[in-house]
Amino acid sequence: MNRIEKFFELKAKGSSIGIEFLAGLTTFMTMAFIIAVNPAILSATGMDPGGLFTATILGVIVPTLIMALWAKYPYAIAPGMGLNAYFAFIIAAEFGWQLALISLFFQGILFIILASVNFREKILEAIPSNIKLAIGAGIGVFIALIGFQEAGFVAYSPATLVTLGDIGDITVGLFMIGCVCTVILLALKIKGGIFFGIVITYVLGLMAQAAGLYVPHVLDEYGAILVAGHGFSLMPGSIVSAPPSIAEVNIITAFRQADWVGVSIMRYITVFIAFFIVDVLDTVSTLVGVSEKAGFLDKNGKLPRAKQAFLADAIGTSAGAAFGTSTTTVYIESAAGIAVGGKTGLTALFVAGFFAVCLFFWPVISVIPSFATSPALVVVGLYMVSIVRKINFEDFAEGFPAFLTIIVIPFTYSISYGLIFGILSYVLIKIFTGKAKETSWVMYVLSIFFIIKLIVV
Repeated sequence: MNRIEKFFELKAKGSSIGIEFLAGLTTFMTMAFIIAVNPAILSATGMDPGGLFTATILGVIVPTLIMALWAKYPYAIAPGMGLNAYFAFIIAAEFGWQLALISLFFQGILFIILASVNFREKILEAIPSNIKLAIGAGIGVFIALIGFQEAGFVAYSPATLVTLGDIGDITVGLFMIGCVCTVILLALKIKGGIFFGIVITYVLGLMAQAAGLYVPHVLDEYGAILVAGHGFSLMPGSIVSAPPSIAEVNIITAFRQADWVGVSIMRYITVFIAFFIVDVLDTVSTLVGVSEKAGFLDKNGKLPRAKQAFLADAIGTSAGAAFGTSTTTVYIESAAGIAVGGKTGLTALFVAGFFAVCLFFWPVISVIPSFATSPALVVVGLYMVSIVRKINFEDFAEGFPAFLTIIVIPFTYSISYGLIFGILSYVLIKIFTGKAKETSWVMYVLSIFFIIKLIVV
């Protein structure tokens, strides 16, 4: 125990093994959905769902362990939402999953090279402090929106795009109760309040199912829904299962089955560059936003050990592709564990451990519903958005780019677009107000890339 505390410098950072354990468990609970969602999305390409299940978990474990033991930050890395959809419905739809996976594998190698020369670290350092703060606040609104949507508290409306969901539904009711319970626990300053809020909400769900208020779907022998209910049963059907093989989805199979006949190399390169830019932005944006709120940035706005953090992400992209999953990235749900008190790589180590357990105990993990984890996302949204008070809105040249960053992130469902429009507006305002020399050359280079992405790609 002393070696662990010394390695992660727990006492110096005001943490403990118990706090880091709860933080890791909370982060895991809020992002465990990826184990089911990622295979569901990628299987649309024709890839084996069972292999994707295992590949997804391995794609979390390897880079998160590197983040934990080398960079020593409490960040979890996993296949990115949005990036997996881009992989499945854009690249794989045009070139096949084999060529798409090969593209990601080499993209990861390129990331490793660029991380070694501090490419993404230079981008991070060049971003103005107000935009860094705005990214964190925008992520807060974004992650709360995800929580509301997952719980059904808000729903799609053809007239207003978003409207109030069916609050008479038992799952929405449990979600609202979960939010109240979680906030009360946090207001009472109970350590691990977010995690215990998840547990309480899940237990209430079990009670609702036992009382007949929560009616599970009726399934056929193949698992298809015959009669729709409120959701899947909250009781696990079994305890353990052996992890499926990745033989049908890994990079070796991709190389063996890849068909280059009739492929436009220029088109392939263009899509590769587009995916590359999106992934760079996604990781930088998330790392900046979460690090700013967690207090990991120094007085100059720099992230210590940024190279190690970016290398962990870069290695994860190649490793994930080697296993058979889409691009990995730092997860914004890491903020949930940080909000509980996670401050070191031990949090990430626990996250990796919990995912490793899932390889064999997914039948148990999978029954925890979104209405139980969504309150955590909403509370973390509050935790993230609170940094908006540090933004200087009095200066329009600084305030408007920050404001644009905040609102574009949830409205476009993309952290990357928030960063793009925030930086573009910042650079343009500086140019036309005679303050062009105050802006780093990196910002001008980024602006050129962003314009190419928006107009050409």
